Amino acid sequence: MNEIIEKAKMLRSKIEELAAGIDDSTAVEYLDLFPLWDGNGKEYAAGDRIRFEGVLYRVLQPHTSQSDWTPDTAHSLFAEVLIPDPEVIPVWVQPDSTNPYMKGDKVHYPGEEDPVYESTIDNNVWAPDVYGWAQVSE
Repeated sequence: MNEIIEKAKMLRSKIEELAAGIDDSTAVEYLDLFPLWDGNGKEYAAGDRIRFEGVLYRVLQPHTSQSDWTPDTAHSLFAEVLIPDPEVIPVWVQPDSTNPYMKGDKVHYPGEEDPVYESTIDNNVWAPDVYGWAQVSE
């Protein structure tokens, strides 16, 4: 039984290694290819992608994890992948300074069936009804 577990761990490691090379739009479709966030002293490198509560995050800077530095709260360490596929217009979510929308990014605001807005500036962290967006459809 131990041999099977060791082989499974080795295969999982290889899967995660290969998944590191796929683009964000594919990554979001296949979240299970990425490791779950580990808050128990795991070494993370900048650029690593991990899953946390069903969301894909990118590691922003190298660090050793701690249980209270969760990806959804440690904004200097992790950024949610917001627009993984430029062909799909997502619903706007409030970004942090570490994962802002860039000029040309499009979002539905406030919901999936609502108008589309395009960011008119880079590093946009404002809501479409506040600043830095132009409505491009009804």
